[in-house]
Amino acid sequence: MNGMRQTVVAGLLGAFAALQGLNATAQVNEKPKLIVGIVVDQMRWDYLYRYYDRYEAGGFKRMLGEGFSCENTYISHLPSFTAVGHSTIYTGSIPAIHGITGNDWPDQITGRKWYCTEDTIVQPVGTTGSEGRMSPRNLLATTITDELRLATNFRSKVVGVSLKDRASILPAGHNPNGAFWYDDSNSNFVTSSWYMNELPDWVKKFNNKKEPAKLMSRSWETMYPIKSYKLNSTEDDVAWEGTSKGEKAPVFPHELKEVFKNEPGIIRSTPFGNTLTLSFANAAVEGYDLGKGEATDFLTINCASTDYVGHKYGPNSIEVEDTYLRLDKDLSAFFSYLDQRVGKGNYLVFLTADHGAAHSIKFLQEHQIPAGLVERNKLIPALDSTLNARFGVSKLVSSFMNYHVSFDKEKIKAAKLDYNAVKAETVEFFQSQPGIQFAADLDNIGNSPLPEPIKSMAVNGYNPKRTGAVIVIPEPGWFEGSLKGTTHGNWNPFDIHIPLVFMGWHVKHGATNETVHMTDIAATLAAMLHIQMPSGCVGKPVKEVLQ
Repeated sequence: MNGMRQTVVAGLLGAFAALQGLNATAQVNEKPKLIVGIVVDQMRWDYLYRYYDRYEAGGFKRMLGEGFSCENTYISHLPSFTAVGHSTIYTGSIPAIHGITGNDWPDQITGRKWYCTEDTIVQPVGTTGSEGRMSPRNLLATTITDELRLATNFRSKVVGVSLKDRASILPAGHNPNGAFWYDDSNSNFVTSSWYMNELPDWVKKFNNKKEPAKLMSRSWETMYPIKSYKLNSTEDDVAWEGTSKGEKAPVFPHELKEVFKNEPGIIRSTPFGNTLTLSFANAAVEGYDLGKGEATDFLTINCASTDYVGHKYGPNSIEVEDTYLRLDKDLSAFFSYLDQRVGKGNYLVFLTADHGAAHSIKFLQEHQIPAGLVERNKLIPALDSTLNARFGVSKLVSSFMNYHVSFDKEKIKAAKLDYNAVKAETVEFFQSQPGIQFAADLDNIGNSPLPEPIKSMAVNGYNPKRTGAVIVIPEPGWFEGSLKGTTHGNWNPFDIHIPLVFMGWHVKHGATNETVHMTDIAATLAAMLHIQMPSGCVGKPVKEVLQ
C-alpha cells in the first residue's frame, strides 16, 4: 500500500514538475501583442514633474503611477540633435557606429552636404515633392524594429509615424511595413517608394478627412485660464519668444487659421500637430491590425510639435506648458484606445525623448545666469582670416556644422600644408573665443584636455566620413541658434537628461535613480523580447525593468 502511495505521489510530482516546465516555457515565450515606442521631441526630463499637478490621470501620471521610470537617463553622444537621438534610441548604438551624426552633415570625402534621410534614388509616394524622397539608407546599423522583424521571420508588423520624416523613418528601421510623415505642401501623410509604390487605402481615407484643416480651424487658446499658468511659466509676452507669420506679438490667442491656408506646415508649431500624429497612429493600428497577429507588432510614434513649439517660444513659455497639457490629454485618450483595442496588459509602451532643450538666452541673462549666442557667421570669417595669416591660403574651412569644423583637404594637400598644424591652429583659435569652453582635434583626442564625460561623448559622436575633425564645446548656457526661443545640441544636462518610462506588459511599478543611457533602451527591449540586440548596439539592459 505504501509502495503504491509512493508511486502515485511520485507520479503526481512528476506531472506537476512537467506542468511547471511547460508553464516556464510558456512564460519565456510569451510576448506582448504590441510595442509602442513614443518619443516626445525636445522633452526635458523635468517636464514629467514640472507640470505633474496639472496632468490628468490617464496620461503622464498613468505612466509614472503604473510604469517603471528610469529617472537618470542620459544621452552619451554629441551633438544632441533629433535624427541622432532617434537613431540611437532604436539602434542602441552611437553616431560613430550607426552613422547618423546630425540632421545634416558634410560628407568628408566628397564635401557634399547630406540630409540624414535624403535618398536620391527613391520616388515620392503620396506627393510630388522632395518630401517624399526619403529612406533609411544612410542608417548603418539595424534597429530593434529590424531585429524584431528578423526574429519573427518578418511576421511582426512595424510602422513608423511622425510629422517629421526622419523621426518616422529612422525608428521604423530598414524593413518596416510602412513609415509615414507629414508633407507641408499638401497637408497629407506621405511615404516613399522605399516602402511601397502606393499609399494604403487607410492612409488615403485618413488624408481625405482633412484633419489638419479641421484642427487649425480654431484659434490656439490656452486649455485653462491663462492666469493659472503663472506658477510654471513666464508672462505671455516676453522679448525672447518668437512669433508666427502675421502675429505682432507672441501672445494668446494665436490666430493661425488664415496662415494655415497658405502654410499648412504651421500646424507643426501648435499642440494640434501632436493631436494629428496620435490620430494617425490610431488609424495605423486599425489599418495594419496591429496587435492582432501571432507575432509582436511594433508602432513607433514621434510627437514632434513639442520640438517646434519649444524652438519658437522656449522652455519657460505658456505655449510649451499648454502644449504638454494638451499632449497629456491626447496620450490619455490614446492609452484608453489601446486598452480597448489591444487589451490592457497586452501591450508594452515606452516613452522617452530624442533630446532636451536649453533655456532661452535672454531669459537666462535677465536672471543674471551666464548665457550667450555662438555666432557662426562671425566665427568662421575670423577663423579663415587667422588660418590665412598663418598658412597663406584662404577658405581652408569647408563647413562649421553640428559644432564640428570640416576642412578642404584637397586645398590643404595641394598647398602642401601640415593638416595637423591647421587643426591645431583652429583649436587654439576657438579656445580664445568668448563663450567657447573647449575645442579639440578628434583625430588626436587622446592628447586633448577635454574632461569626462565630454571627451567620451565627443568620441561617441565622431564618424570620420561624416563629421568634421575639430569639435567645439560652448560654455554652459551658450549655444548656436537664435536669441528667440531656444535650441539644443550640447552636452549639458538640460540637453541630455531625458525621460524614460516603461508601462504595460510585464512592467512592474517602480523607479530607479541609477544612471541609464539612451543606448540601453534597445538593449532592454531585446532582453524583454528574447531577441538579438541590433547590430551596432553598445547599450546594456536596464536590470530593474526586467525584474
